[in-house]
Amino acid sequence: MNVDESIHLLLLSPQVIPRSLFYRSVRMPRPILYTAEMSPPCRAVLLAAEAIGVQLEKREISIFNRDQLQESFQKINPQHTIPTLDDNGHIIWDSHAIICYLCDKYGRDDSLYPKDLERRAIIDQRLYFDCGILFALLRGIAFSIFVHNQTTIPEDKIEFVKEGYDFMNKFLHGKKWLAGDSYTLADISCVASISSLDAFVPVAPYPNVARWLKICEEELPGYARANGPGVKMFHEYFRAKLQP
Repeated sequence: MNVDESIHLLLLSPQVIPRSLFYRSVRMPRPILYTAEMSPPCRAVLLAAEAIGVQLEKREISIFNRDQLQESFQKINPQHTIPTLDDNGHIIWDSHAIICYLCDKYGRDDSLYPKDLERRAIIDQRLYFDCGILFALLRGIAFSIFVHNQTTIPEDKIEFVKEGYDFMNKFLHGKKWLAGDSYTLADISCVASISSLDAFVPVAPYPNVARWLKICEEELPGYARANGPGVKMFHEYFRAKLQP
């Protein structure tokens, strides 16, 4: 930013200074994200950061080494969960809370998380659907394999996942995206879970979900960087643990 641009910004009312320029001009430190590449919620935050255009300082937490249980990390997040965000001392955890916060603070506009209450309510419903159904199912299956070394997935859990897919299939009937005419936080959050659940229960029999997943892979900003490698790692790790 040159001198003339700086003077021009100083003459503007604070309400009309673009937030992206403000944070860049005062050189705010990057938010720190405690993350693990294989974790779907962590990948949701990275996808959101790509779409928002905010740079995060990533600090890798190894769940295999149980880094999240270290006393130093529990002082940051007593629930010892990832992702955890440290934005200049302001600590937030739970991916859904983090991505909404990042959108509201750093978003260039409100397209990912509209301020219009009716549109936002639909996105919120999809976020709660991810939190309460999709990721809850994913975590239940993954935990049994990762912690208890189960080599098969109980049939009742498979049926619950299929029910979740069926709901998604209905949400996407006649629609490209989950909550509007363009991608939003709803798509970003749900795709991190769905792309991982596909390792346990294939989405292929649900045409709307399969189509949407392909669209997300091709059109969400930074998908190949933020979600692709972690999904591959997730699939390879858990499929190796399961009986053929």
